[in-house]
Amino acid sequence: MKKMTRVLLSALLSVTFLSGCAGGSQAAENEGNKLRITATIFPLYDWVMNILGEHAGEADVTLLLNSGADLHSYQPTADDIMKICESDVFIYVGGESDEWVGDALGAAGNKNMIVLDLLDILGDAAKEEETVEGMQEENEHGDEHDEEEAEYDEHIWLSLRNAEMLVSSISKALQSADQDHAGDYEKHTSNYIEKLKELDHKYEDAVSASDYDTLLFGDRFPFRYMAADYGLTYYAAFAGCSAETEASFETVVFLAKKMDELKLHSIITLESSDRKLAQTIIENTASKDQQILVMDSMQSATLKDVSSGTSYLSIMEKNLEVLRQALE
Repeated sequence: MKKMTRVLLSALLSVTFLSGCAGGSQAAENEGNKLRITATIFPLYDWVMNILGEHAGEADVTLLLNSGADLHSYQPTADDIMKICESDVFIYVGGESDEWVGDALGAAGNKNMIVLDLLDILGDAAKEEETVEGMQEENEHGDEHDEEEAEYDEHIWLSLRNAEMLVSSISKALQSADQDHAGDYEKHTSNYIEKLKELDHKYEDAVSASDYDTLLFGDRFPFRYMAADYGLTYYAAFAGCSAETEASFETVVFLAKKMDELKLHSIITLESSDRKLAQTIIENTASKDQQILVMDSMQSATLKDVSSGTSYLSIMEKNLEVLRQALE
């Protein structure tokens, strides 16, 4: 998995220091005490906007990864680090892909900034990365790894149950940062969590009513938290946080045989996939007629999608329909 080099990050931090960032956030003194919130990825941004509700226009909310870049390959720019420095509240996933955050926060020099590491908030509910049967092994490519240190699956937002916990924690942080509107934020949060619970029940019902309990991905598998929530088994070409892009012949053959063995009529890919791997797996099955379905991991969503009506809940609703098809 990608790690930013110390040389690059040091250069970026030097820019922020020269720009006066290290003197601390001036958010409370600028633009009429406008609350400044920075969230790294789309699900976090969307949760913030739902908590703010009618007050969203009164805050300065930034989606840091707004170019469609994958969380695992993202490298912050000097402007990104400056945005973090100016924030009253900074929200990020945590984990290996966000190792750059510690140095960026050190540059901020803002003791009053509220910082939320969501993997840390998840605590014991966080799951370590795993390699299931048939999955392509990760090549280390010479990276230094501490074998004693656990690596956690970072796709925590793809569990509605995780979302309930995380939205609640984000809401408390926003209430603390903006006490004048704390009552409204609490009300919005309660209403939003009810929607999350309702959708969670729909997922439960769909899995209970299905003929199958196994998903097969011709792609990375970032839905481990979802699978665990509903007792689903899965097979995939790569782990959710894998940097691998080429599946071995052995992996392709294993997944094709598993489709035959389980009589699966569909294979799933992610939203950004070119589907070539999935098609290759199908071509190695006995029937060669399985359909390719697409589930959205929300890792390429941008503000342009938001302006078109895309939301965390709308994507999770669409994923539910795909799940129903896959389990029929």
